[in-house]
Amino acid sequence: TVEMRTEFAIRFDYGSIVPWVTRRDNSLRAVAGPDMVVLRTSVALKPRGRMHRGTFVVSAGETVAFVLGYGLSYLPVPEAIDPLAALAATEANWETWAKQCSPCGRYSNAVMRSLVTLKALTYRPTGGIVAAVTTSLPETPGGSRNWDYRICWLRDATFTLLALMNSGFYREADSWRQWLRRAVAGDPAQVQIMYGLRGERRLDEWEVPWLAGYEGAKPVRIGNAAATQLQLDIYGEVMDALFQGSRNGLPAEHAAWDLQATMIEHLETIWREPDEGIWEVRGGRQHFTHSKVMAWVAFDRAIKAIEQFGFKGPIQRWRRVRGQIHEQICEQGYNSQVGAFVQTYGSTVLDASALLFPLVGFLPPSDPRVKSTVEAIERHLMVGGLVLRYDPKRTKDGLQSREGAFLDCSFWLADNLILLGRYDDAKRLFEHLLSLCNDVGLLAEEYDTATGRMAGNFPQAFSHVSLVNTAHNLEKHDKPAEQRSGWKRKTPRT
Repeated sequence: TVEMRTEFAIRFDYGSIVPWVTRRDNSLRAVAGPDMVVLRTSVALKPRGRMHRGTFVVSAGETVAFVLGYGLSYLPVPEAIDPLAALAATEANWETWAKQCSPCGRYSNAVMRSLVTLKALTYRPTGGIVAAVTTSLPETPGGSRNWDYRICWLRDATFTLLALMNSGFYREADSWRQWLRRAVAGDPAQVQIMYGLRGERRLDEWEVPWLAGYEGAKPVRIGNAAATQLQLDIYGEVMDALFQGSRNGLPAEHAAWDLQATMIEHLETIWREPDEGIWEVRGGRQHFTHSKVMAWVAFDRAIKAIEQFGFKGPIQRWRRVRGQIHEQICEQGYNSQVGAFVQTYGSTVLDASALLFPLVGFLPPSDPRVKSTVEAIERHLMVGGLVLRYDPKRTKDGLQSREGAFLDCSFWLADNLILLGRYDDAKRLFEHLLSLCNDVGLLAEEYDTATGRMAGNFPQAFSHVSLVNTAHNLEKHDKPAEQRSGWKRKTPRT
């Protein structure tokens, strides 16, 4: 037998509200304003200060249940459930769901774990996928790069769709696509880079001074001010996601085309403007090369949608704009002295977002500029075998502290190596990334090579999306990198 002790100390509104707790039958009810939490258990819990405590003994084979439920205080108390029956039903549901997954060779277990994570991060009523379930876990110990990730980003929408569809989960992919379409509906000038799980637009950022932060990292933030930033890349992301969805098995949505065409018409008027870029910098707008590439993607996918699905639009005009953007990027976004595409027009600063250029089809991997960019990033942006987004000391991002290696970028590098025919190098990098997963197979947004710890919010959806896609690129004949870019990889080097 083992003697156990339990404590029940409920707080609402991020720890600031102490509720009124009452006992009824075998339950404790904590109420404050509209919120109510009910704890049902056979263990006797007694008040002690502002909490309830209890002790109990568990023998071999014995089960003691604690059932915690949330409800609105002005509605009837949620009905009691049989916890063991509920657990069995939950396990059966997950097992049935997992059987839909298409195999992925030697990486099937890691892929399945990542897909389970994505499913768990999905809000079932709307199909929205939250970036993470945490806020303000720091990107460096004690640092200030602490953000709220309990939000749905448009970025990586295409990678998410491909990860789900190539794994056999078309229902989830279509739910995500429908969420995406609803979220961006309306005036294209008001499209945001992120939304709430239901598609909410107001995500005002505020700080929580009464919370200490993880290991003292402050501030703790709620909401995200980046929601109102101008980021040109989201137009390309939305157009690409809707195009790839229809191209790879989801029904083409003629009803949504008017919305897409309106977005492209708006992008025609703003693509020359500076923006805050993929990394949501808080140091002022610039002409980010990646943003311009994704503007090119938007026009490219609009043109291909007209060509392949019979949609209507000014295709000749859009072809001219696509050509203008491509020419401008190659002239101003590539620095021949650096030998790479750079972060902003005219700069010498490297940025790992350039790894996306061949993956979205901007240039073929055989182009010398792609190869030299990949090699420059390998030389200058890798620490401990992982890729940094950029050098924070050379980037005006409005923040002071350093950050960890961005795991998404390391997966993108592996994808590039596959397209370049460096299969063995890609495999080594991918398996190094797999080794960073914790004991239950989860990844955060970043990895701090200085301390050997994960960094940033956790578990991070996009890290797991990238894991799935890179595994598919390594193991499957129909590879996401080729699906999205249209390029075929070189013969693998032995």
